Amino acid sequence: MKVKVSRKAHFNAAHRLYRKDWTDSKNAQIFGKCNNPNFHGHNYELIVSVTGEIDSETGFVMDMKVLKDLIKVEIEDYLDHKNLNIEVVEFMNMNPTAENIAIVIWKKLRPHILPSSDLEIVLYETPRNFVTFSG
Repeated sequence: MKVKVSRKAHFNAAHRLYRKDWTDSKNAQIFGKCNNPNFHGHNYELIVSVTGEIDSETGFVMDMKVLKDLIKVEIEDYLDHKNLNIEVVEFMNMNPTAENIAIVIWKKLRPHILPSSDLEIVLYETPRNFVTFSG
């Protein structure tokens, strides 16, 4: 029997959506306000879910304290109060869209989750705009 456990977290970060190989005009047309050359920020809300079998000894799919600490070290400490384009290596050559941020988060967490468990990332860029990635 599989059960999904989830932990919410948040981080604040700035970014600019643009492509170096496009003109300023095309970047403005495609990315609008998110193309601000001086960057702009979001209060990201994150839900990390692990789905797997319940351990017969502990009764856990995953110890929530372990998940909490993992998110803090691997994600919050890494992304919080950063300019994603400038300070986060993955986004120096990749557009820091919500989609790409969710994938980066998944890749950072996946090695720490049991291979037999599924990992899902839900990332809210705004209260109404969010993405889901599960590998």
